[in-house]
Amino acid sequence: MSLYRLDVEPTDVNASALGLVLGAPSPPTLAELVIETSDATLTLGVLGASHVVTARASGKELTEQVSCDALAAGGEPLPAVESTENYRFESSSLILDRVEFDSEAASLRESAGQDGWICGSFPGDDTALTALCGVRDRQGWSWQSWHLYPGEGTGVIVKTRSRWRP
Repeated sequence: MSLYRLDVEPTDVNASALGLVLGAPSPPTLAELVIETSDATLTLGVLGASHVVTARASGKELTEQVSCDALAAGGEPLPAVESTENYRFESSSLILDRVEFDSEAASLRESAGQDGWICGSFPGDDTALTALCGVRDRQGWSWQSWHLYPGEGTGVIVKTRSRWRP
């Protein structure tokens, strides 16, 4: 099971402050999952309520960081879409009432028991989570993330979906 109860305060506590940086050195993770195939590796890392992913295949590497520190590392405010010849990133942000938000958090916690999933849970609220999953296909890697920010009567979920074809 890849559910980590992290005994730290999250450092990224504002969904609107998230950014994206590609190719920057990977910061230290609080928890990580390495998915290996015979010819490639995907490392899914939980940061302080944010994430870093390092994908390797065909002698190439891509690092993606979604965090509040991404801007200081040379990134940009979190885009809805970022696309290059071999990489595609999509993000969306949802504000849910607390019942829907809690239900989504419970579903993600349950998913953490599946292969290819990692979930970090932060103190103070059982729904303060960062979850990631990844999969290798014939052309490269695909991964998704969910960043959950609980609030009074509502919650914000930032979802990302990425695809890399080296």
